[in-house]
Amino acid sequence: MKKTLIIIAALMLTIGASAQKNFQLSAKSGDTELDASLNEINVKAQADVPLFKNDLKLEFGVSDSKLDNMLVSLNMSPADVYMTLETAKITKKPDDEVLKVFTANKNKGWGEIAKEMGIKPGSAEFHALKGKAKNKKGKGGGSKKGGAEQGGGPSEKGKGNGKGKGKK
Repeated sequence: MKKTLIIIAALMLTIGASAQKNFQLSAKSGDTELDASLNEINVKAQADVPLFKNDLKLEFGVSDSKLDNMLVSLNMSPADVYMTLETAKITKKPDDEVLKVFTANKNKGWGEIAKEMGIKPGSAEFHALKGKAKNKKGKGGGSKKGGAEQGGGPSEKGKGNGKGKGKK
């Protein structure tokens, strides 16, 4: 039993170490603000891989094995893993479908991948994707939820119920 625990611990350390040293830390989306956010996600994730993985498990409901496959087997950067999951969430498509598009277009960057997934440049979905990535880099890579200022959707414009006459 003790031997088995030691072997499992050694395997976990090996997986964690290989994931950490294989991260690609340079994002390429075609958007400088998004690239900066993705690079920051990579740096923070590299500093604490287990925290990053736990955050993604909570936010997106993915398994350890799926995350390990993406980070280790597919050698994806943490930011690419995050963007795959967030793109799937925004487009309401399976993450495996986004993963296929990522694999085919990773050299073109996330701007092109988003377009392939139906997210048009400058659209509300694209701005939500950028805003969520921007907020993901803050607070140790943890997620923030909220309004438009946090990438969560349109901002609230007033406290009325929409029955006013507006400006003339």
